[in-house]
This record gives sequence, C-alpha cells and structure tokens, in this order.
Amino acid sequence: MYLLYVDESGDPGMVNSPTSHFVLSGLAVHESRWQAVLRELLDSRRRMRQAFGLKVREEIHASAMLSRPGALVRIRRNDRITILRAFADQLAAIPHLRLISVAVDKRGKSQTMDVFERAWTALIQRFEDTLRHGNFPGPFATGEGGMIIPDNTDGEKLRVLLRRMRHYNPIPDRRDLGDGWRNHPLERIIEDPFLKRSEHSLLIQGADCAAYLLYQRLSPSAYARAKSLGNYYRRLRPILCTQAAPRDPEGLGIVRI
Repeated sequence: MYLLYVDESGDPGMVNSPTSHFVLSGLAVHESRWQAVLRELLDSRRRMRQAFGLKVREEIHASAMLSRPGALVRIRRNDRITILRAFADQLAAIPHLRLISVAVDKRGKSQTMDVFERAWTALIQRFEDTLRHGNFPGPFATGEGGMIIPDNTDGEKLRVLLRRMRHYNPIPDRRDLGDGWRNHPLERIIEDPFLKRSEHSLLIQGADCAAYLLYQRLSPSAYARAKSLGNYYRRLRPILCTQAAPRDPEGLGIVRI
C-alpha cells in the first residue's frame, strides 16, 4: 500500500482571499519503505540540529519559518532558508518517494468556484491513476492500494468528497472526440482520509515544504523573489511524479487548474 502525505500552501477562498493560488502537494511512499524513509529524514534532522540548532522535535513549517518563526527566531533567517533548501534536497535524494502537486490559479476564475474541492479532486484522481498504472517506484504489482494522510484541513468536507468519488468520479473520456465524460469510481484508495498534525509527521512537513516552494514559484513574495525561492521547487525534480501531468509545460508534473 502507498501512503500519500498531503499539505497545502495558499488560501482556498475566492472572495477577499490574500493569495492568488492554492497548492496541494502529496508525498507518496510505499508501506514497505516507510521505515527506511523515516530513518533518512531523522538522520537529516539530526544534521540540521548539529549545523543550525534546529531541534528534531521542532516543526519545519516553511511559511512560518520565514515570516512568523516564533521560537525559531533564534536561527538566522538566511540559515532558515538553508534549512528549507536542505530539506528539499533530502527529499529529492530519497528514491522511494514520489511527489504529486496540484496548483489552482484563482485569477480570472468564477467567485463561485470551490477551490478546495477542485484541487482535492484533481489530487485524488492523480493518486488513483498512478496506483492503477503502477507508476510509483518499487517492485510492486499494479494492484496496490493507497491511503491519504493530510495535515489538519476541512476533514469533513474531504471525507464527503472521497466517499462520493468512490461512486461518482467523472473524468474526460479521451476515447470521445467531443466533450464526453465517463464515470471512473475510485477503486484503489481505501478508508477515509486520516488527518494528522504536521508537527507529528516529518512526511507532512516534507509535503508542506514542497507546497510552499511551488507556491513561491507561481506567486513569489518580494522576499522569495529576492532569494530566488521559486527555483527551489526544481530541486525536487528527482522525485516528481511527472506521469500525473505529462503535459505540464515546465516538465515538472504540476497539475494546473
């Protein structure tokens, strides 16, 4: 079974929203590789503790680390950027991981658009399709299932969405030359989403880092632009699940809405 750890960046609101984009990033790992991945992430965190004084139990929350660091203000801002870069490099160096990202550009969209549902629907569909086609790494059969483990979000809304998609999941019918659709109910994703607080999961913190770096690539703040944070998402290229969006113009596998 593959576990998909998910976090977001940006705001899903359409009216008076402070952000122009909403990003979801999910890190997938097979259950049989989970322990090995955890050991690598813990080793990386110990190196960060030695180099920067970042305690292993302290959360890497990308946006807060730069703008609202709290107790981490004791670490120089440039060092906090280095921590994010090192975290991205560590994720990219783990061959057992794959990253799926969805980005919603809210500019020019209808104010009635449900950004949360659109983004999550796309992420769930790409996770299901990747499971169906056996495109995750490892010597596993294409019959593998999956489970979604997000950071705290609108859990009830997400639960209802996932349950509905098990019965009704319309997707474009590529066999139809027109605007046809067909129902493709979920088969591989089991159970309701299992919400987990990010401070208790290094993999959700990894998803948060990826989502933040993608957001800064799409809609950088002045500080992020000055520090070229938008380029950091490319450092994750070795683990990008490009099959999720093979037509992405940048070749980064970003599902763009």
